[in-house]
Amino acid sequence: MTSPGTGARLLFPTDLTSFLDIIRQHGDVAYSLMFGYAASHSLLLTLFAGYAAHSGALSFGTVFMVCWLGSFTGDVIRFWIGRRFGTRWLGSSSSRITRAVQTAARLADRHYVWMILLHRYPHGIRGVAGFAYGISQLPWSTFLALNFVAAGLWSCATVSVGYAFGHVSEKVMSDASSGLGLVMLVLFLGVSWIVSKKLERAVERST
Repeated sequence: MTSPGTGARLLFPTDLTSFLDIIRQHGDVAYSLMFGYAASHSLLLTLFAGYAAHSGALSFGTVFMVCWLGSFTGDVIRFWIGRRFGTRWLGSSSSRITRAVQTAARLADRHYVWMILLHRYPHGIRGVAGFAYGISQLPWSTFLALNFVAAGLWSCATVSVGYAFGHVSEKVMSDASSGLGLVMLVLFLGVSWIVSKKLERAVERST
């Protein structure tokens, strides 16, 4: 019989091990959520999914495919919206999302190949670049081919980095150090977010 304390830990995980146990028990839900978040190119959650795959809570191959398809699908939908509605939905030209789309559009006009390959990494650009491609003159066929390759590369890179971090963290701590593991994971995700913000500023300066 499960003790009250154990039930509480499962409902409200207080450490990393308990949280990973919940993910392991509800894998189908976790994969569905990862598909949705990958559609928005959520870098931190994809990195965490790789970490969870190393722990055995998720399957590496399934996470990779789910993130690949989610990322690809998300940009296809955004491209269609941009192609169908143009800039009418953007609203004020001074809004943050409008500026981000305009930045991505300028880059797409000049460097659409590397832009499609790299836009998933800078914070602030990755969620709106698909709209910019739709607004541009980029043909559907070219976009679909490049987007499919880029989504696969992004999924492989981010899931693999998260998986590798799980391997490294396992080497430097024991299973009893779940609190330390959580701190290391938060620091790792925080550094990843800072790097993506710096990439965003670098992209903005290049336009």
